[in-house]
Order: sequence, then C-alpha cells, then structure tokens
Amino acid sequence: MKNYKRINILLGWFTFAVSAVVYLMTTEPSASLWDCGEFIPTSYKLEVGHPPGAPLFMMLARLFTMLAVDTAHVAFMANAMSCIAAALTIMFLFWVITHLGRRLTGKRLEELSAGQFWTVMGAGLVGALAYAFTDTFWFSAVEAEVYALSSLFTAVVFWAMLKWEDVADEPHSNRWLVLIAYLMGLSIGVHILNLLTIPALVFVYYFRKTEKITGKGVVWATVIAAVLLLFINSIIIPYTTAIGALFDRFFTNTLGFSVNRGIIFFVLLLTAALCWGVWYTYKHGKVLWNTVLLCLSVILIGYSSYASVVIRAEANPPMNSNDPSDPYSLLYFLNRDQYGGAPLVYGTPYSAPVEDFTYKNKYFVGEDGKYKKARVVSGYVQPDEFKMLFPRMWSSRNDNHTAGYEAWGQISGDKKVRYGDELITVPTMGENLRYFFSYQLNFMYWRYFLWNFVGRQSDNQSTGSITDGQWLSGIKAIDEIYLGPQEGLPEEMAENKGRNTYYFLPFLLGILGLLYQLNRDPKNFSIVMWLFVMMGIMLVVYFNTTPAEPRERDYVYAGSFYAFCIWIGLGVIGVKEYLSRWLKKDGAGVAVAATLICCIVPGILVAQNWDDHDRSGRYVMRDMGYNYLMSALPNSILMNYGDNDTFPL
Repeated sequence: MKNYKRINILLGWFTFAVSAVVYLMTTEPSASLWDCGEFIPTSYKLEVGHPPGAPLFMMLARLFTMLAVDTAHVAFMANAMSCIAAALTIMFLFWVITHLGRRLTGKRLEELSAGQFWTVMGAGLVGALAYAFTDTFWFSAVEAEVYALSSLFTAVVFWAMLKWEDVADEPHSNRWLVLIAYLMGLSIGVHILNLLTIPALVFVYYFRKTEKITGKGVVWATVIAAVLLLFINSIIIPYTTAIGALFDRFFTNTLGFSVNRGIIFFVLLLTAALCWGVWYTYKHGKVLWNTVLLCLSVILIGYSSYASVVIRAEANPPMNSNDPSDPYSLLYFLNRDQYGGAPLVYGTPYSAPVEDFTYKNKYFVGEDGKYKKARVVSGYVQPDEFKMLFPRMWSSRNDNHTAGYEAWGQISGDKKVRYGDELITVPTMGENLRYFFSYQLNFMYWRYFLWNFVGRQSDNQSTGSITDGQWLSGIKAIDEIYLGPQEGLPEEMAENKGRNTYYFLPFLLGILGLLYQLNRDPKNFSIVMWLFVMMGIMLVVYFNTTPAEPRERDYVYAGSFYAFCIWIGLGVIGVKEYLSRWLKKDGAGVAVAATLICCIVPGILVAQNWDDHDRSGRYVMRDMGYNYLMSALPNSILMNYGDNDTFPL
C-alpha cells in the first residue's frame, strides 16, 4: 500500500495526541508524594538530589519549569514533562507494534493488502492505547518522576533497533547502532533501567545477521548480551569515574593542583584517545572496531550529563545530597554506597551471626585541599557454614524483615547450624525458594502484572492481607475462589476508586497475541520475550526485595508491562484472522471490525482507571507542607523523617 508510511506516522502521532491530552488533563497541579517533591525543586533550581542522581532528567525538567508563568505553576510544568515523555512513549510503542505486526505478514510494505494494512494499524492503536491507560504506566505518566522519561528511552531504543533491522544491509546502517548507544548513554542520566533492553537488541542483531539459527549461536548471543550489559553497568559507569578519581588524587596530592583538575585532564586524554581510535579505524577500513569505538564514544558523551552534578555541587546549592563536588564523592554518589547492597548469587541468610566487619578505604578532601584517606565499614564477616546459593532471605536490618521472612517463607526451624555453643535456625533451600516465589515473584511482581491486565482490588497498600491491594477480575466465581465473598463489603472497600475490574480482557488479548506471534514469528517472539523477562522477572531477582516495603513498587516493572502490551496489539491480528475464518471473507472491513472489537480493551482500561488516576484537583502534598510550616512558631527548627515528611517542605 503506497501510503503505508504516511498513515503509519500520522496514526502514531494520533496516539501521542490522545495520550498527551489525557495525561495533561489528569496530572497533578502541584507536587505528588514520595520523590516528586524532591525532583521538582532540584530541577527548578538545578540542585543535587538523592543518589545516584538523575542529571539529564533535571536539566530537561528545568527547561519545562522555565516555561511556567509563575512559581505557582512550576510543579505543574515539571509534571507536564512526564506527561509529554509518556505520550511520546505511546507513539513509539505504536510504531514498534506496527513493525512487528507487518513482520507477521511476511511481506514488504508495498506488498500489504488493504486488509493486512488496516489490521496492522489496528494492532498498533489497540496495543499502544492499552499501555497508555494501564494502571502502572498512567500513574508514572502524570508526576515528576524519572520513570516516564526512562520509559521513553526504552521505547525509542527498541524502535531504533527495529529501524536498523529494516536497513541492515544498506550502507551506513550502523548509524542506527551509534544512535542507540548514544541514547543508552543519555538514559544513564535518567535511570539505568534502559540498559535491560540490551539482550533484546542483541537478538534483533543476531537474527538479522545470521542466516541459520543454531543453539550454539543463541548461547553466544546470550553471552554477548550479558557481557555488554555488565560492561556498561559495571565498568563504564563506575570505572570511568574511578579512574578519573585516581588521576585527580595524583594531580592534587602529588603535583599540587587544585581538586578536579586531574579529572579534567583525564577527560581530555580519554577524548583524544577515542578521537584518534575512531580516525585510525576509519582510515584503515576497520568497520567493526570503528563502530565499537563510535558507540563507546557516544555512550560516554551521553553519560557526561553527570558533569552537571559536580558543577552544581561545587556551587553548594540548598539541596546538595552527598555533596558530590569531587570525583571520589561523585563515585560514592553513583555507586549508592550509603544504601548498601543485596547478595544475588552467594551469601548468608538473615539469621547468620556477625563475626566482624569488612573495611575499605575512602577518600575525601581535607581542609588543606588535599585528598585524605579514611577507613570505613563496608560489610560484615559472617561464618562460611551459613552461606548458601541464591540467598533470598538475607537482611537482618530490623525485626520487620525477620517476621516477614518467617511468614512468607514459612520457616519451620527444622534446619539449624551450630555456632559455638549455640544452635541457630536458618532457612532451608526450600523455604528460601518459597519466599522467592511467594513474596518476591508472586506478591511483588505477578500481583502487579495482574493489576494492570486483570484488575485491582483497591489502591490501599498491601502487606499480604487478602483484603487490600490484591488483584480482582470482576468475575464473581473466580474472585471468590481467591479473595472470598465480595458482597457486603465495607463502604471504604466497595467504593474505593482503585477498585478496577477488567474481566481478564487485556490479559486474554495479550495471551492471544503472545501465542499468535510464537507460532507465526518465533524470532521476534523471543525478542519481545527477552524484553518482558529482563524488565520483569530478572529485575525481581536483581532487587532481592526484603519484606515490609514502604510503598508499592510496581513502577519499576513498567517495561515488562510495555512488552506485554506489544502482545495485546498483536492479539488484534489473531482476532482478525479468526474473524475472517468465521465470516469466510477478508478485507479492510474485517480488519476494522476486529479493531473495533479489540478496542474494548483500551476502552475498559481508561473507563475503570480514570477516577483513581485523575489528580487534577489534588493538592495533598502542598497542603501537608503548608500545615507543617503554619504549625511552627517563628524561628522553629522542624525535625522531620522520611520522604513524605521531608519533600513537602
């Protein structure tokens, strides 16, 4: 069809317009709770927020806040940036779905019939608008947080890789790979979640460049994806700054320069080395190495947004978290040292005794302007006999964690380890895995997944109670099996605005699309599945979440729900095919009918979710801060604790 590209572009912008209007109508006129009250002032005044920072987010939000007519509208403009970023995400999702939908037909653009064309367009509309109105994404889309902008980077990177796939055999197609590397570098200045798209991107490359797919090839592609992910996350991000810090210490302590001169020299040296490498490989026709060095260069250019953190910290603004005004403090800021870490592969359970502490050296700038060394605690020394593989129940920070582990893991106390004269109860591997599957995977991921595609019981935070925060379908027989009778509920539960029921419709359409793509296009199915797993289940493993979280954490899994909405879109193609068989006819009319039938999914999502996602008249956070200040006498000192006490002020 001749006008495919033009109509595809116009409908993509249509999805942007629809979602942008909805988000701007439902966004909060002031700051929302949690981190939004920090991001807004730090963006408006370019201050330094909590580790590991989001400098690119803050610079972009600063541009939006400059458009505010007065300070009363600064918060709205910061929220509006998230609205626009989220709407752009929907637009790029539309183009991703139409690309994958066209691949299902196995035809080139100009070979599509009218029926196939409008089926693909319908798939894009249904899938993109379904994601626009899902519970988790809509929540992040209307507040000044990093997740909407992070989702935009994920959507653009995935779209760009599919654009590369279309032109992979043409000259200069590698420019798309360089663009993707640059976007990934930029995304570090927002949130590193975008890096989890790397396995999907590697498999797009592998399937496009390989004629015969083999098991060995799949294994090697997986290894390469893991290496690339570790290289960017564990080498480029920390070690670029760490090496710069070594240069800075040498220049300061040995050569007598002032702080930050050494890292400037290192940046210039690194820039010169990369420029020479790019020139040399281009001059000698080394295409692969030239592309690699170009990608590395643009990643570092994007990552350089963190220079703004040091510049602003040096200016000592009112909010200056951790004061990362030199390379070492920036390194500790990036590594989130103050938060500690969780064991992933090997470690001790929560009940293991502490024998000693481990230490490491840290450097700080003394009063004489030189770097001083300090020895600080970095971890615990615990007996080897307590260590286990895949430790899920690891935190001994407080009694709430212990109680949560014992409840979710159903600790029997049957396994004990002797330590001196004492027998200490430790979880068995079965109990360890029970906690993983019941709490981390089921309660902290699949429950959120079902919120978005089946329904939600309420917006009350749940700690595991069957009466709050569970999934709910609206189908009485199914809900009563899991939740018990749903009649005669208290008013605060029955009329909770977060009580949304979708009757499994988004879920079923997504499963249909998943199975349809699996049968018709297994290569691209595996790519979407990589995205779904990396943004969901692998994050569950990585976070190693403790019990008693202070708030629901569904927002971190939005990328996984993005992938599922691709399948929701592709489900339209499956519905159209089954409808054609039933009607024994094909064509544009059947495609439009299938699209209209499937529009029930985004329709029910927007209808059910509107009331609990409409923040247009909400001023709770602003009023909390105002009430704190009005309750204090002149010259009082306010002692506050936690995000929702601190950030309103």
